[in-house]
Amino acid sequence: MGTPDFGSAILLHLLKAGHELVGAFCQPDRPKGRRGSAVPPAVKICCGEIAVPVHQPRRLARKSRELLEELAPDVIVVAAYGLILPPRILAIPRFGCINVHASILPKYRGAAPIHWAIANGESETGVTIMQMDKGLDTGAALSLETVTIDAGDTAESLHDRLAELGGRLLVATLAQISAGKAEATPQDDEAATWAPQLTRDDGRVDWNWPANKIMNRVRGFYPWPGAHTTFRGKGLKLFPFLEPAQTADATPGVIEAISKAGLSVGCGDGSVVIPEVQLAGKKRMAAADFAAGARIEIGEKFEL
Repeated sequence: MGTPDFGSAILLHLLKAGHELVGAFCQPDRPKGRRGSAVPPAVKICCGEIAVPVHQPRRLARKSRELLEELAPDVIVVAAYGLILPPRILAIPRFGCINVHASILPKYRGAAPIHWAIANGESETGVTIMQMDKGLDTGAALSLETVTIDAGDTAESLHDRLAELGGRLLVATLAQISAGKAEATPQDDEAATWAPQLTRDDGRVDWNWPANKIMNRVRGFYPWPGAHTTFRGKGLKLFPFLEPAQTADATPGVIEAISKAGLSVGCGDGSVVIPEVQLAGKKRMAAADFAAGARIEIGEKFEL
């Protein structure tokens, strides 16, 4: 059970390890682009290439439960599926339902653990293989492995590393489960933190924030929902990697300098240099070129 690229990466690791997939569940095709054409999720595309039966229920109700009972899986693996499994489905497989979660649980339970770990300035994260229960990412941990979050990581690059790690760790954990050697460690609920589902508003930059917070949010929310601000009444998207700049008496949101490196903009504790931007309806470009084309002057201000 999985929907985006993270799920398809896990699926391929299962196949490579020799496991038999009796079916795959993913969310329905969604409209995308200006025309709103329905686009299949990554897991569905992957299954079409390897001839695994795909099911796309909008919710896990009676028909889904009956189908799963008929398929009679030994275990259900969940990886970025996007739907909550009800107790009657959790009880179907003889080895239960196993979740591949991209954080060191109980930290960053929820839908967007990779993004929030970077956005919040964490130095490390990882993958937890968890025995699912009726709570949201609350089940006992069967295995976990940590990785360092590098200064050059974005949500995109960290996602790919964690998907590879998650696939390898899952395969090893399933071998332990099959051999009766897996050990379940309950989570400390008091230490839990949350990684809520992202919205476009999460990407809005507040120039009163410290430089590190702004830089981490730009990295953590790339490529989606994207960090953005408002300039001359229009949306302006920002891209990794911003750099801190030592500007005395900088005013939050004010363009303090313009150079080949980009736009130096004041924030809560100095300023940051923006290397690339994309104005709404335009192409991505170097901030210096944008400044020249738009005839930006020092002292102009981004919306706070």
